[in-house]
Amino acid sequence: MALAQAPFNFSFLYFLILPLLGLYLRDLKDKKTGFSIGWWTGLGYFSFTIIWIIEPFFVEPKTTGWIAPFALIFMAGGLALFWALAFYIATWLTSAGKIRLIFLAISWTFFEYLRSFIFTGFPWGHLSYGLLSLPIIQVISWIGAHGLGLLLLIICFLPAICAPRVKSGLTIMLSLLCLLAVIGFWRSNNINPDNPKNIIVRVVQPNATQSLKWRKDKKEIFYRKLLDLTIGKSLTSPNVVIWPETSISKLLNDSDAVIKEISIAAGPNTAVVAGIVRKEKNNSRNSLILINEHGDISAIFDKQHLVPFGEYMPMANFLNTIGLSSLTGLAGNFKPGKGSRIIDGGNIPNFLALICYESIFSNYSNNIENRPDWIVQITNDAWFGSFSGPYQHLAQARIRAIEQGVPFVRSANTGISAMIDPYGRILNSIELETSGYFDAVLPDKLPPTPYAKFGELFFMIISCLLLLASLKNIYRKHFITE
Repeated sequence: MALAQAPFNFSFLYFLILPLLGLYLRDLKDKKTGFSIGWWTGLGYFSFTIIWIIEPFFVEPKTTGWIAPFALIFMAGGLALFWALAFYIATWLTSAGKIRLIFLAISWTFFEYLRSFIFTGFPWGHLSYGLLSLPIIQVISWIGAHGLGLLLLIICFLPAICAPRVKSGLTIMLSLLCLLAVIGFWRSNNINPDNPKNIIVRVVQPNATQSLKWRKDKKEIFYRKLLDLTIGKSLTSPNVVIWPETSISKLLNDSDAVIKEISIAAGPNTAVVAGIVRKEKNNSRNSLILINEHGDISAIFDKQHLVPFGEYMPMANFLNTIGLSSLTGLAGNFKPGKGSRIIDGGNIPNFLALICYESIFSNYSNNIENRPDWIVQITNDAWFGSFSGPYQHLAQARIRAIEQGVPFVRSANTGISAMIDPYGRILNSIELETSGYFDAVLPDKLPPTPYAKFGELFFMIISCLLLLASLKNIYRKHFITE
């Protein structure tokens, strides 16, 4: 199932594996076996899906390389517990049969939803993201990722639900998948709306590898490369240039001359969005700044969702108290910002700012008072290596665009930078580990999607209806037969 995720996108594997899993679990009697199946399935799935997580530890292999296998095992094993609990609860609460599978779909989806928030949340590799290569993914604009995940499980369990008439269930399953594909194709086949303001966005990608990015003898080289890409010759001057996360190596407090130089490179009518670290009352903040066309900093956004064990160490005070201060030194000492915000762009459309993996959390794009005209993500995907991490990060940006019906622009340090339209289609991009830039006309946003209007409401309604359908079975098992 992990091969359904980017960069492989073998979505069809869901339609082979999930029905077989449903047939096996339908008549399973032992809840402990259900827990084991859920955990081992999750361990295999997450071990391969998030294998990129070992990459940051090999930036300085002599210092942190030894941590890599433990990080992967503990992370994959921890995420697998969510699946194990979902399978355990389903086999414990329900009797064998079709209701078992309906309840399993609810339980599995609930724990997928739970892992989006608990322990700071990590919804990476959600089952629904494995459908990105198919038109079905457009359904996310109505019911969101969790709603589509629930729908996927119910549909793929149909052969087992209809057992012993497995062929009938398979026919219904394929028919529903075709229907959803037609709906998705109809939606995504619409013409991309033109922006009446004809806003041109330049996205630059310096390709500064993580092992070299902060070296004293390389910082100036990468900075000059960014300036050259900003100046880059084209027939039409851009309205805004976007640099990646922490692309300015100096602290904001000490970078007046740098800001002026960047503004001059961009030109008199061009704004610049860039990533920088700033200090505020001895606190470090990972920030995005908007340099307006006059060369002034007109907006600052601080990253709100920091990376645990990377930008900060959880329970740092406790670790220091018990004498493990050496561990706290392995992570940064950043402080989070105060929440999502839409930045007033002045001469460019207002945008929602996201930094790095904030884009994997749908609530940061959805829980905002006013709808943005576009979403801007600056990121340093050099941490993710070059195997699967950057491709999966890009895939989740495309999901956010579909959910909200707004264009999504991302500038990544080493790639993959992209202009994504409101249907999740990639209009322009710079490939991984490539230096360059592209100019692209910013598409107009679509009318608010149902998901943008109502969030998880439809997902909750569907879940409640399916839960009600399961209550009779649960009652009979625990209050009548026992």
